[in-house]
Amino acid sequence: MPQTLIVIPCFDELKRLRREPFVAALDADPALSFVFVDDGSKDGTAALLTEWKARDPERIDVLQLERNRGKAEAVRRGMLHCTERRDCSFCGYWDADLATPLSHIAEFRELLETSGASMALGARVQLLGRNIRRTLARHYLGRIFASVVSLTLRLPVYDTQCGAKLFRVDDVLRDVLARPFTSRWIFDVEIMARYHKHLGAGFAVEIPLQSWQDVSGSKLKPSDFVSSGLDFLRILRQTYLR
Repeated sequence: MPQTLIVIPCFDELKRLRREPFVAALDADPALSFVFVDDGSKDGTAALLTEWKARDPERIDVLQLERNRGKAEAVRRGMLHCTERRDCSFCGYWDADLATPLSHIAEFRELLETSGASMALGARVQLLGRNIRRTLARHYLGRIFASVVSLTLRLPVYDTQCGAKLFRVDDVLRDVLARPFTSRWIFDVEIMARYHKHLGAGFAVEIPLQSWQDVSGSKLKPSDFVSSGLDFLRILRQTYLR
């Protein structure tokens, strides 16, 4: 059975990590495994993840970075690890707070299988019948940023920064991951830019989420929104002018 590996980047997540949702997801999907990447945590996260791995070593793996490298590098290292497995057909990353429920993984995988796309992105769209709980400030900042990205890259993307994404494992993905990312926070955009350069505009599908909930404890600071604008300019220069 083709395997799906999901990377969970973790930095000082001891108070937010809950084992039960991950166990339930594994029980519901025999093709699913998790790779937790401890990004130099200081709060006991590493010990907790080691304990989880000991309980289910076949389907839970743990990578420990020697020091804090940032979310972008934690995700990149974890996904590179996934692509080294011969049985891995899909890999992706999910935020440790599980703002996006793990039950969406099956929907992402099914859409990649049927569409032929290389990348599936979650989109936090507030529609009737959907449970999207997001602060107004982050919603509007996210919409402004996504609109700038969409216009600049000429991609009709709605939500670039949702922390739930899945990819088809192939040589294009390996090339996308080959170099460290420029930005610690908007590496999602850099991934899209690298795919866009390889494959053109049809590389991705966007999935309106049924449920998403803003969870307290985010490491993102207001100043990061400012620096992200400068990072975006660097991403454009390094991706398209190399």
